[in-house]
Amino acid sequence: MSTTGTALITGASSGIGAVYAHRLAHRGYDLILVARDTAKLEAVAERLRAETGRAIEVVSADLAIAANVEQIAHRLDAEPAITLLVNNAGITLSGSVLESGPEQVQRLIAVNITAPALLAAAAGKAFAARKAGTIVNIASVLALVPEMLDGVYSGSKAFLLNLSIDLAAKLRESGVHVQAVLPGATRTAIWKISGKDVDAILPGKVMDAGDLVDAALAGLDKGETITIPPLADESLWTAYHEARLALAPHLSESQVAARYRRAVAA
Repeated sequence: MSTTGTALITGASSGIGAVYAHRLAHRGYDLILVARDTAKLEAVAERLRAETGRAIEVVSADLAIAANVEQIAHRLDAEPAITLLVNNAGITLSGSVLESGPEQVQRLIAVNITAPALLAAAAGKAFAARKAGTIVNIASVLALVPEMLDGVYSGSKAFLLNLSIDLAAKLRESGVHVQAVLPGATRTAIWKISGKDVDAILPGKVMDAGDLVDAALAGLDKGETITIPPLADESLWTAYHEARLALAPHLSESQVAARYRRAVAA
């Protein structure tokens, strides 16, 4: 991974995003930190400027607002110094989709799906034109196991996984690397905001955000497209991935499968 250029990180005021800011600044990146909470962003930026001497810009933006997303997408296109995008910003529902109002669902889709898709597309086009760059999309293991939590949130993370796989294939020959990171339960503020006690849900299985990001960066350094930091047995992912690919030749036919045909009486 390049140790020069500028990294743009969304959701950078706390949690995983703030740890990425710390790690990337110490790797030699200048930073553009994006989030809604300006005060928290400034605190992260001030600390990292003092530690690393890197140039760090703070951008206050709500990614549920289309105009804010457009402004950030324009910067990805217009500023050649930006070589790395970390699509980290995300929200969850306080209850299930059946317990949430339409505004909550719409906001989740805007932040978790629309914004990262538009930013990844803008970065992909710009990086491909420059023949270099990296896109990191923070998805979730829930993309693989939607039964574990609400389907709207897990579905948004499945979207990011699918997007990453597609972009990785399309951009590889252009010198652009795309990585999807699939965290398990990670100790961040998102749980408190959503009113969930993660330690009660998954006792003894909650990862520290620092460990998560360090593993994600190790996967990036190895050139991985899919990085699952809590997964010890890589063969489980390989088997899942190969089984999924094995379905592909059988998923589109001119005739319905025999098991769906009704018997016709003579």
